[in-house]
Amino acid sequence: MPTPHRKTALPGPNALAMIARDAAVISPSYPRDYPFVMSHGRGAEVWDVDGNRFLDFAAGIAVCATGHAHPEVVRAITEAAQGFLHISSDYWHERQVRLGERIRDLKPMGDVPVLSFMCQSGTESVEGALKLARYVTGRQRFIGFLGGFHGRTMGALAFTSSKYTQQAGFFPTMPGVTHVPYPNNYRPIFAGADQGQAVLDYIEHVLFQHNVPAREVAGILVEPVQGEGGYLVPPAGFLEGLRALCDRHGILLIFDEVQSGVGRTGRMFAAHHTGVVPDIMTLAKGLGSGMPIGLVVAQKRHMELWKRGAHGNTYGGNPVCCAAAIATLDLVEREYMANAASVGQYFMERLREWQQRRPQIGEVRGLGLMIGLELVQGAGDRTPARELCDALITRAYHNGLLLLSCGVSTVRFMPPLLITRADVDEAMAILDQSLTEALR
Repeated sequence: MPTPHRKTALPGPNALAMIARDAAVISPSYPRDYPFVMSHGRGAEVWDVDGNRFLDFAAGIAVCATGHAHPEVVRAITEAAQGFLHISSDYWHERQVRLGERIRDLKPMGDVPVLSFMCQSGTESVEGALKLARYVTGRQRFIGFLGGFHGRTMGALAFTSSKYTQQAGFFPTMPGVTHVPYPNNYRPIFAGADQGQAVLDYIEHVLFQHNVPAREVAGILVEPVQGEGGYLVPPAGFLEGLRALCDRHGILLIFDEVQSGVGRTGRMFAAHHTGVVPDIMTLAKGLGSGMPIGLVVAQKRHMELWKRGAHGNTYGGNPVCCAAAIATLDLVEREYMANAASVGQYFMERLREWQQRRPQIGEVRGLGLMIGLELVQGAGDRTPARELCDALITRAYHNGLLLLSCGVSTVRFMPPLLITRADVDEAMAILDQSLTEALR
């Protein structure tokens, strides 16, 4: 295994001092898992304040799509900052228009014309999507999915159900949201082999018949690959069936691609794996390589119905963030999207080979570089191994690999899209050592 370039025991003295300072002035609400205090990063490597080197397979929660401090992104940010840092969305500027043109040209909804609304984050993009759906349809209700994560503001939070702690203490959130199971063939809830069809049947023949009038539903909000809920890839035909269901009842289909978009799955948008065209799409995270930016992208026929002043914000279309997004999209389209597909396939193959030797690995799943490794109690026992998952992630940190979890007991891999096979090989060596240590 490559030397992790450890200079101090973890956490080191500088990290401990920083954490102590933080505790005196920063909210304790952040869900921090282990004491990593960052100094700087380049590509897929990061260093803490004590000089220890790590391989980063978390990428700021799938944000650093082009890696840390990519020179082309830094150059674009610097050039924009030297011009001006801000002009409100009451006015126009080149980079905002150019970003809208780049999104249009990437055809997020195929040949269907689109318009974009610019904001600062994923949760704000979801809020915008919900407002647009209500505005266009005149309806009030929504359907979301158990396990989904869509943000922490009160509208987005009403849909978020990946962990009950995200809702605890904040009721009531936005009313009118009904949750249904996200289809998971590995952990089925309904009878039958096709969980996707079972969920569709439940919505159509149970929910709409007994509890939620379809004519009152404005939109169905779904992640085409569910993120926080476990990095779940839906069964074949599910998204197509959801599109058909929405069409039958005049419901808008909203794809939350905050985590799955911008090359993460090996395509520019996860929707492109199926060809399903949503009415509205939300983007953020990897869009700006670390700069705070989000987008609501909608079919033009919907968004053009918004009247002047119907929705807006102060920082939307910020020139520095737009510059970062343009540079990011250029890099992803030119090389990193294809790299995510090829290296992601290699990574999945390595993980599945590892699975044959490790009975604690229940399932390996994903698309591109959005990969989940679900841990279970052992061979033939699919009981989630929550404590083992936490222990593996902690040991990986001590061995020089940054990871996060999702679902109940799933390790998620969301590295920068520029990682190499050599990076994967290093990560696999660390994972194997860390799992051995965690099992002790």
